[in-house]
Amino acid sequence: MLDTEKIKRRGRPRGFDRDEALEKAQTLFHAHGYEGVGVAALAEAMGINPPSLYAAFGSKAALYDEVLARYGQSALPVMGLLTPDADTAEALKALLREAARLYADDSQAIGCMVLEGARGTDADATRCAQSRKAAARQQIADFVALRHPDKADLVADYMVMLMSGLSADARAGTPPDRLGAVADMGGLAIEAMLGGRT
Repeated sequence: MLDTEKIKRRGRPRGFDRDEALEKAQTLFHAHGYEGVGVAALAEAMGINPPSLYAAFGSKAALYDEVLARYGQSALPVMGLLTPDADTAEALKALLREAARLYADDSQAIGCMVLEGARGTDADATRCAQSRKAAARQQIADFVALRHPDKADLVADYMVMLMSGLSADARAGTPPDRLGAVADMGGLAIEAMLGGRT
């Protein structure tokens, strides 16, 4: 005889809110990294059971990729700062300052989840994060290429490497004022590379 009460409890709860579940997963992934949080902990935080997590997202790596996409929409406003009419050097300097501020702003979400994820050891998760890191780098290169096509790749590489360092140091506990000072120095280097305001 079937236990209908148990059958009713299987699967996602009726009130499953995907965005709310993603937000809770994002909090865990950002605080502990992909490798630092297991499926059971994710499922518990999201208010579902592990089989439901797999049913809703496919795999832990697919969940992580969706969380990274969500994070990219609400984290560092790359395209909001790098508008076609903006001064190239000033926009990049503003991006560095904002990165330094955001990376140290929330004690539960220190650093950049994409940049930190790109350093991971799980092949699938690292590939997801590296793909998003490469896309952000390309956005910067495309922006610089509008006025400095010959310097676009070098400047984009510099920006991503500096932001990666800011993220790592934020996670290591470097105070916000020191991160900001380094971001400002990086901005001066960008300005020198581009030959001033353009």
